[in-house]
Amino acid sequence: MAKAVRFHKQGGPEVMQYEDVQVGDPGPGQARIRHTSIGVNFLDTYQRSGLYQVQLPMVGGNEGAGVVEAVGQGVTDLKEGDRVAYTGLPGAYSETRLVPADRMVKLPQGITDDQAASMMLKGLTVHYLIHSTYPVKKGETVLWHAAAGGVGLIACQWLKAMGVTVIGTAGSDEKTALAKAHGAEHVINYSTENFVERVLSITGGKKVPVVFDSVGKTTWEGSLDCLRPRGMMVSFGNASGAVPPVNLGILAAKGSLYVTRPTLGSYIGARAELVERANALFDAVKSGKVKIETTKRYKLADVQQAHRDLEARKTTGSVVLQP
Repeated sequence: MAKAVRFHKQGGPEVMQYEDVQVGDPGPGQARIRHTSIGVNFLDTYQRSGLYQVQLPMVGGNEGAGVVEAVGQGVTDLKEGDRVAYTGLPGAYSETRLVPADRMVKLPQGITDDQAASMMLKGLTVHYLIHSTYPVKKGETVLWHAAAGGVGLIACQWLKAMGVTVIGTAGSDEKTALAKAHGAEHVINYSTENFVERVLSITGGKKVPVVFDSVGKTTWEGSLDCLRPRGMMVSFGNASGAVPPVNLGILAAKGSLYVTRPTLGSYIGARAELVERANALFDAVKSGKVKIETTKRYKLADVQQAHRDLEARKTTGSVVLQP
């Protein structure tokens, strides 16, 4: 038997239970891995709370890093002892689990297990957002909400290395300072400042071509007002709650705007694309362009507190669980 964190109903952090689970041998195309580090993300809280509907009971978590213990029939790319990581596969809050082998990537030397668990979802998210959803060009200025979060800190560094000016928002002076230290050229504390007015001031009234927003409900309207005509609103998260129903006519009124609601799964569905994006992320980290900092570690059994701290905005950067 192995330990895992499972919830049988959706609700607050208290619904997550530290339980024994049975983990069998890997079947065809599968590998069994022993986790060494497990990532904690807002996605996990959406699934637990009921914002996203899931099949119950469910073992929480969506990404992790570990060591291959065994492989099933037909698996040729992995072998026992390989260091691996994955994202987008519910069930990560566990000591040991079975994983489709083609959804894992090998970890190169120079990438630690904690780094991998801290950056697979966040780093691959940044990669697809800035290279595919809206291919950001050198010299552009972008607005990035929640710039001191795990995704935001990676984005600030990566965009700066690309020659892009980042206007980063966060909810406290401490967090704006953190975003600035990681590459944001301009920072805005949206708890005390009007971020729309500040963006207009910073850009000389020209506004920005794209807004990357994982906050959701509370920043939606203001974000649209920060976009220049034909700008793109990239809404990729709901930290403050879901964006309410929108009258599409507002997009015309504010300058023929574009809106997209992307998810990582749509950008790494093919194995070749997963490997390509993961290798680009690993290269960015190994080169020093992007530094991955695991800022908080919790025991797997203490996952309830990890969720409370994440939802209360008490964390910055990346949070991991240690089995």
